Amino acid sequence: MPASPVTYTFLGPEGTFTEAALLQVPGAEAANRIPASNVNAALDKVREGSADAAMVPIENSVEGGVTATLDAIASGQELRIIREVLVPISFVLVARPGVAVSQIRRVSTHGHAWAQCRLWVDANIPGVEYVPGLSTAASAMGLLEGGAHYDAAICAPIVAQEQPGLTVLAENIGDNPGAVTRFVLVSRPGTLPERTGADKTTVVVPLPEDHPGALMEILDQFATRGVNLSRIESRPTGQYLGHYFFSIDADGHIGDARVADALAGLHRISPATRFLGSYERADAQAAYVAPHTSDEAFQAAHEWVGAIVRGQASPSETVSGASPTA
Repeated sequence: MPASPVTYTFLGPEGTFTEAALLQVPGAEAANRIPASNVNAALDKVREGSADAAMVPIENSVEGGVTATLDAIASGQELRIIREVLVPISFVLVARPGVAVSQIRRVSTHGHAWAQCRLWVDANIPGVEYVPGLSTAASAMGLLEGGAHYDAAICAPIVAQEQPGLTVLAENIGDNPGAVTRFVLVSRPGTLPERTGADKTTVVVPLPEDHPGALMEILDQFATRGVNLSRIESRPTGQYLGHYFFSIDADGHIGDARVADALAGLHRISPATRFLGSYERADAQAAYVAPHTSDEAFQAAHEWVGAIVRGQASPSETVSGASPTA
């Protein structure tokens, strides 16, 4: 009996940068692809089993972490990040035919897109009102559906190319031409991706108790084991004012001794620590590993301690042959 086709969901509608990220996954073009109205809806489809995995944005090179994703993945039934994808971001300003830039009073787009185009907007259509949209594509499609309470939208070029009812009023309106958004493919817990030597591990660490040095205790678990952090952000848990969790990306794989030891230390400090996955870095950049934090160094250290516990001479005591009284 043939296997069922893979089903993916993504932050929709069609034509979003998120769908572009999903199409970079091998086999995704031929798979079932279901757009979701928001990040929570996409992740819920995975949790309930109606989708095998979801592609969602998690970080932007200009605006930082995507809070909707950071919050949604940190709570509820556990999920795992199994892949990351980087997508260069560019924007166009679109409107219905016959609308001129001088006539625009309200513009809709996603919050992160708006943040990346604010300088252009201020310089070219000053005083325009921003109307938040669920996604860049949704804002653009809203212009075609009729009854839109805004005059123009900021979206990806592909949306304008595929929709003949939209007119491009301006291209490349992003304030940072090198902007990149990082997307992650999220599935239910299962077999972890293999170590590649260029990996990333994501965890969520609640602050169990707010006291001087509490954050330092968390960071020390990584620092003392030579694990570099590429991202750390604090987010409110929503339980009460002043209660936060930290979303952290660390260089390396949980299969690396230094990373596993750091996560074990985190769990001792904060037992509610949530492991979100170890997966290959999209940029294939290998982590620097100091000799004393290599897998071999950890193994040798464990063997040294084990020999002492067993009452045997430790390797370091037999190498030099020096007398204890020398």
